[in-house]
Amino acid sequence: MIRHTLDLDAVQAFVRVAELGSFTRAAEISGTTQSAVSLKVKRLEDRLGCRLIERTPRHVKLSVRGAAFLGHARGLLDAQDRALNALDETRHRIAIGISDHVAGPELPALIRHMNAQNPDLLIEIRIGSSGDLLQQYDSRELDAVIARVDTGRDDGETFAEESFHWFAAIGWQHRPDDAIPVASMPEPCGVRLMAGDLLDAAGVTWRETFVGGGVATVAAAVMAGLGIAALSPRMLPLGAVDVGPKLGLPDLPRLPLVLHSRVTEERPRDALLALKAAFKSVVRD
Repeated sequence: MIRHTLDLDAVQAFVRVAELGSFTRAAEISGTTQSAVSLKVKRLEDRLGCRLIERTPRHVKLSVRGAAFLGHARGLLDAQDRALNALDETRHRIAIGISDHVAGPELPALIRHMNAQNPDLLIEIRIGSSGDLLQQYDSRELDAVIARVDTGRDDGETFAEESFHWFAAIGWQHRPDDAIPVASMPEPCGVRLMAGDLLDAAGVTWRETFVGGGVATVAAAVMAGLGIAALSPRMLPLGAVDVGPKLGLPDLPRLPLVLHSRVTEERPRDALLALKAAFKSVVRD
């Protein structure tokens, strides 16, 4: 039986494509091009003598042999990490701030994905308003921040955008003569300020009926029928409806996800890139 020596860079490229379902996102994490990732996977397939990934214009999926190889590929990479870590006495650490309007219900899966990139990395994550987190970033309490609204700054990288709408619970009714009841987060939440400015500019009479300490709390107030809120669709459970058109409310813009980072060390940087790519995969709409 012929024994093949595998290129671990190619194995890593295959694992990233398999986990993210995209050559483009695998390239973003690797800091390279889509064609370079594709070439590595092709070389691995040639080395193994079988197709690992089925490519179509719209989808990427594992072949039967690719699915069988994936667990072994992860094992190879884990063994490499253990070998390298045995020689590295420094434990790497990264502190990341994530806007509450960004984190969302997918955060546990995204953290798991980030940890899988480097299980020995010490990860600290803080959730808060973009303004508060950016202040902590500027004071070097945080190594990176994924913010939602950061007007007046030009030191970040916009890597995705997400739509926002005016949501209410199914069956919620607004009496035409009353001011629109609005639930929101406290200042300095940028989404709160933006929503209020848009309502004022459109001449809509509104009143604040609920202030929550987090997006989940605001979403709960909406579902309890206390009023409407400006939120992204993935932040709400089933049973919320977009009432903006019905009430004649101003359209909300697509808001950016902006990464601010001073991370330079390879392992923390790779984990942060994995988190960024994972966020890109969940905010598509």
